[in-house]
Amino acid sequence: MFSKACEYGIKAIAYIATQSLEGNRVKIGDVADNSGSPEAFTAKILGTLTKFNIVNSTKGPYGGFEIDVSRMKKIKVSEIVHALDGDSVYTGCALGLSECNASKPCPMHENFVSVRREMKKMLETTTVYELASKLKSGKTILVR
Repeated sequence: MFSKACEYGIKAIAYIATQSLEGNRVKIGDVADNSGSPEAFTAKILGTLTKFNIVNSTKGPYGGFEIDVSRMKKIKVSEIVHALDGDSVYTGCALGLSECNASKPCPMHENFVSVRREMKKMLETTTVYELASKLKSGKTILVR
């Protein structure tokens, strides 16, 4: 459904948000370790998410990544998805065909339309703060 970059990006932002709730900035290595992503790939993803103003980056020995609590309450997961995957998750074919649409549908097209609609609704209503809160509660996990 999501690209690997998007999966890692959502997990990285969720981890950074949990640490930001405690007033901590986190380094790339820490984010990579706690989101199960390779460090160089994590750096690239966070660079993109910084450009989209989803996460703040501070350079230097006391630097790292953080998200202001008031900002994380406004950032929707759909913004992360858009920054990393564009709108392909909402428009792509369930079977990965390049020419799937209402006039020339794949065998799963009609069923997948409602799945995409529900997923879009969920992504547009779930905030980064909600993800961080669930992780802080200990009822959810990021990495096995």
